[in-house]
Amino acid sequence: MPIVLDNRVKQNSTTSGTGTLDLNATVPTGFISFASGIGNTNKTYYTIHEQGTNLFEVGIGTVTDAATDTLSRDTVLDNSSGNTSKITFSGGQLDVFCTLPSSKAVYLDENGDAVGAAGPGFAVAMAIAL
Repeated sequence: MPIVLDNRVKQNSTTSGTGTLDLNATVPTGFISFASGIGNTNKTYYTIHEQGTNLFEVGIGTVTDAATDTLSRDTVLDNSSGNTSKITFSGGQLDVFCTLPSSKAVYLDENGDAVGAAGPGFAVAMAIAL
């Protein structure tokens, strides 16, 4: 299943521990929910930040659209401890949003050379394919 990205996807949670996040039904003003922006059973890149702390986690998760929408934490790519383990959140206010991790980005530098790709030909081929 491909990873889905969308702009302005953000919800909050107060889930503690290392498990799947229960996402608050109220979406912050100016944003859209994971269920509407990413879609049920789709995977996405996410960031979780616990407000008032330096705790964060970046990873790949799966959205479930249900009575209480959820985001599973399938694969951790980075965290505030500098490793790929799930952060144990305390149950404080969590900001949860869709993101494009820098380690997964492919872009052109100021000279037009591909960064994060197999080479310049890859970036051109991808641009043509789209």
